[in-house]
Amino acid sequence: MEKTVVNKKKKWNDEARAGLLFAMPPVIGFVLFTAIPVLFSVFASFTDWSSMTNLTDLSSLEFLGIDNYKELFSDSQFWRALWNTFFYMIGIPLGIIWALGLAISFNKPLPGIKAFRVIYYIPVVSSIVAVSLLWRWVYNGDYGLLNQFLKWALGVQGPNWLEKEHTVKPAITAMCVWRGVGSTALLYLGGLQNIPKSLYEAAYLDGAGRWTIFRHITWPLMRPITFFVVITGIIGGSQMIVEPQIMAPLGGENYSAATIVFYIWQKAFGSADAKGFACAAAWVLALIIFIVTAIQFKFGPESDNYLE
Repeated sequence: MEKTVVNKKKKWNDEARAGLLFAMPPVIGFVLFTAIPVLFSVFASFTDWSSMTNLTDLSSLEFLGIDNYKELFSDSQFWRALWNTFFYMIGIPLGIIWALGLAISFNKPLPGIKAFRVIYYIPVVSSIVAVSLLWRWVYNGDYGLLNQFLKWALGVQGPNWLEKEHTVKPAITAMCVWRGVGSTALLYLGGLQNIPKSLYEAAYLDGAGRWTIFRHITWPLMRPITFFVVITGIIGGSQMIVEPQIMAPLGGENYSAATIVFYIWQKAFGSADAKGFACAAAWVLALIIFIVTAIQFKFGPESDNYLE
C-alpha cells in the first residue's frame, strides 16, 4: 500500500514537472514582453524619458509627477485626435446595418451566393497597407476613380478627399466600413443559420409579416453578435493607426485625420521624441477603452432569453 502511494506521488511529480516545463516558455514570454514593458510604461509616464539610451541608466530619468498628464490635457492636438478617433466609430453602426443586410442576402439560396461571400471577405484578409494605398488612389483629387466617376455621372469635379479637413474623416470611415463589412456579415450569417426554423414557421402561421419577424425574432437573436461586434469595433477603432498614417501621413489638414494612436506614435517616435509623454497618453487611452468597454458590458445582453 505504501509503495503504491509513493509511486503515485512520484508519477504526479513527474507530470507536474512536465507541465511546468511546457508552461514556462509562454509565461517567460509574457513576463519579458508584456508584463515588464507594461509596468515600465506606467513608471515612464511620470518621467522625462525621451530616448532608448536612457534604459541603460534609469537613474538619469527625472521624475515629473503628473506633469506629463497636465501637458497632455492642455494639448489641443490630443483633443483633436481623440475627437477624430470617436468620429471614425460612426462606421460601427453603419457597418452593422450593411453587414446584417448582406447576411440576410447571403442566407438565401441564390445562384452564385458562395462566390459573393468570398468576394466580400477578400478585403478582410487583404493587407491593410495595400488596401489603404488602393483607396488613397481612389480618393486622389486629380485622377482618382471616385472623382472620375462623379465627373462622368454627375458632371461635377470632386474635391481632393484626403487633403480637405471636412472630407478626410468621412473618406477614411467609408474605407474602414468597406473593409470590415465582410467579416461582420459572416458573423451574422452564422447567427442566422443557427436560428431554429420552427420559430419562423410559427410566426408565419400566426400571420406575422417580414418586418414583424425581423423585429421580434431575427434582430433579438442577433444581439450577442451585435454586442461582440460593437465591443471589438470600439477596441479596434480606438487603436487605429495604419489607415490615417498611410492615407494622411501628416495627420491631415489641421490634424483632422489623426487618431489617438497616431498622436502617441508621433510623440514617441517623431521629432518630439517624448516617450514618457507618449506613455502617459497611452495610459489615458487604455483608461478610456476600459471605461467604454465596462459600460458596454453593464448595459449589454445579460442572458440568452432575448425573445420577449
